[in-house]
Amino acid sequence: MIEHINRWHPPVSVRLSIRPADLESLVWSCDFCGERTTLSPGGDALVLDSRSSDGPGSHTIISHRHCLAERIRPENAGERARARNIGKMC
Repeated sequence: MIEHINRWHPPVSVRLSIRPADLESLVWSCDFCGERTTLSPGGDALVLDSRSSDGPGSHTIISHRHCLAERIRPENAGERARARNIGKMC
């Protein structure tokens, strides 16, 4: 399990857990609601990487599918639907 990621200043550091229970399911807190979300295949999480169009740097946001979908304008139904379904295993 990923316990901590620091991407603000190089070098990037990642702290991992090797506990058997943690390796079965990758879980992280949603950056919108704070509740835990599962990043493992079949889970309910999305990982969004944002980059600036005018310079270096990036930021990662982890979100429940529904938390992201709720924040997309209601009139943009297509993008809301994609947020709820992207990457889901059939």
